[in-house]
This record gives sequence, C-alpha cells and structure tokens, in this order.
Amino acid sequence: MAPPSSAGSTNVYPSPRPGALLYYTLLMVTFLAASSAPTPLYQAYQTAWGFSTTWLTLIFASYIFALMITLLVTGSLSDYLGRRPVVAVAIVLELLSMGLFLLADDLVWLLAARVMQGIATGVVTSALAAAMLDSDHTRGPVMASIAPLCGMGIGALVAGALVTYAPSPMHLTYALLAALLALQLLLLRRIPESVERRPGAMASLRPRARVPPPVRGPLLRTIPAVISSWALGGFSLSLGPMLVERVSGIHNPVVDCLITFLLPFVGGISILYLRARPPHVPLLIGTACLIVGMLLMLSGVHLQLLALLLFGAAVAGVGFGAAFMGAMRTIMPMAPAHERSALMAAFYVICYLSASSLALLGGIATQHFGLLPTTYAYGGLVALLSLAAFLGTLIQRRLDAHAR
Repeated sequence: MAPPSSAGSTNVYPSPRPGALLYYTLLMVTFLAASSAPTPLYQAYQTAWGFSTTWLTLIFASYIFALMITLLVTGSLSDYLGRRPVVAVAIVLELLSMGLFLLADDLVWLLAARVMQGIATGVVTSALAAAMLDSDHTRGPVMASIAPLCGMGIGALVAGALVTYAPSPMHLTYALLAALLALQLLLLRRIPESVERRPGAMASLRPRARVPPPVRGPLLRTIPAVISSWALGGFSLSLGPMLVERVSGIHNPVVDCLITFLLPFVGGISILYLRARPPHVPLLIGTACLIVGMLLMLSGVHLQLLALLLFGAAVAGVGFGAAFMGAMRTIMPMAPAHERSALMAAFYVICYLSASSLALLGGIATQHFGLLPTTYAYGGLVALLSLAAFLGTLIQRRLDAHAR
C-alpha cells in the first residue's frame, strides 16, 4: 500500500492514460489477492502438517517482514530503472512464489513461499503505486490506496470459495493465480514506460527511513491509530478464520474468511468515500469506528453470535481504512518534499511491524492461553489505542482552534 516515491520520476504523458491505470490497478489487486489467498488454507496446512498456532502466525509474519525489508531497499528503484522493468521482475518473483506454494509439502516450503511472496510484493508495491500516479495524477493516488485493500479482501473470499467447493484447493488456488500473473506479464509489453532510465539505481538501494523533526509530534499523536488498525488487520489475516469457526461452530472456509474479506474491503470503500474530507475527519471517524467495531466484535465472540461478529468487522473495516488514510494525510504534507520518501518508509515500517509483531504475539498467546482469552486481550488493546488516538485528535483540534 505504499504511495509513489517522491524521487524524481518523469511523467511523459500530458494527459491521463486510462488503459495503463486499469492495467496497473488490476495488477495491484492480483498481487494483494495473492497475499491473502493462503489465509483460508492455513487450517488445512495446520491439520496436514501438524504445526502449532504460533507457527501459523509466524508464517504470516514472515511475509510481512520480507515485504517490509524489501520495500525499504527497493522503494525508489523504479525511479531509476523505469516502472516496467521493476514490475516485470516482481511478477517473475511472484510466479516463483506460486511455484513454491504448488510444491509445498511441509512447513519449510510454506515459509519459503511466503518469504518469496513478501519479497515480490515489496518490490512491486512502490513501483505500481508510482506507475498509477504516472498514468493519472488525479485518479492514480486514489486507486493506489483502494486497490490493495480491496485485493486483500477479494483474494481471501475467492480462495475460501475454492477451498470449500473446488477440487485440490491447495494447488488450484495457486495455479489460477499463476495463470493470471503470466497473462499480466505478457500484457505488460503493451504498457508504455513513463520514466526515463537514469543512473543511481545502486545508490537508491540504500534503506532510508527517517521522521523529520516537524512531523514527530503529529506522528506520535496518530501512531496509536496506525498501530490499532494494522494490528487488527494482522489478526484478521492470521487468526480471523479460526475465530469465526470457533464462534459459528461451522467449518466452512467461505464463512470463516468473511472476517478477512470484510475488514480490508470495507476499508477500501471507506477511503473512496472519505478521500476529499480534511485529514482530521477520517481520523476521527476511523478511530471511532475502530472502537465501536472492536466492541461489537468482542460482544459477538462473547455471545457466540456470528452475525454480530461480522457486523463489528465491517464497522471496524470502516475504521481501518479511514484511520489509515487520516493518519497518512495528517503527517505527509508536513514533511519537506525531499524527505517524504524516507518518511514514507518509516511510516510503513510502523504499519508492517504492527501487523506482523502483534499478530505473532497473538499466536504465541493463543498457544498458551487459548484463542478466546487472546481475542479479548487483543481486542481490548486495539480499542484502547483507538481511543487514545481519538482523544488526541480531538484535543489537537481544540488547541488549533484556540491558536487561531
């Protein structure tokens, strides 16, 4: 979900290119759908290979860690080599990860596949977002924000349907994704390049992550919202299906993955509707919805009501998308243009660490204390962090009003 790098790209198009924007948007959806496709299969892998819940969340975390490190290293690479070469390499790496998934017959293969997938997604994320901005300066940034969230939701739901109703789901899911990626690799040849190649590619591989002094105060106020939203996202993608099955008593991957679908998909829709509002509005709406949504989800778990749990996930999904967008739009304009790339890297490190580290801790806690006690503690933490962000935003608004 990274936005375009602020390094000096050169847009050679005087007018929008809707065909290129459509291609890059669909490719972004495909990559993020592939990232969530293993979620409905985790329990099948766990049953077949007998690994613990801690290992289940470690598999998820390995993808996030690989993505985060790769994004830090290659985030500006397409500004020097061009969008198409970087995107092509990423598609090939993603195809290799699909091959590893197809060959996987134990935990080591599965971990290797997820790490390779994280590397591929890390390589492509910034290049795709930048290419979407090159294709349309107005619609590109909006699509770059919406496509990843919708892709994650769609990927989990479609994979859940294949697991439930199709033969050999542990192979068919990845075979279909590989075929789609191969087609998109062929279509890439028809997409014009939007950046002139220039020297400096090797130097651009030096990781850059820095928070400029003017941004540190606003970032500290918004960090609770970022941590809470991404922590909830990590939980839903790793342990969400297991929780739904526990509450519903139904073993159906389509039903189990509804929580994984609702949270990011509704989050993407909320970004679409709130994108024109001042940053404090989506931040307040987002944190409020995270609080209410989390309380509804925990009530659904306590009362064993699946409908209430899923409704809470949808409300929390509004919060996930809105809080993330509000936090980003609060801090980004405060950084000088030449420091935005480094700030973006630091911002996404916070996001990905929140998703992976807390989900991994949740998996360890589940192993020792059980799924339901872990869910209550995890949900309580998300609600408290969201409340801190909500109150911090309100206080800052009042201080700003008095300053005027």
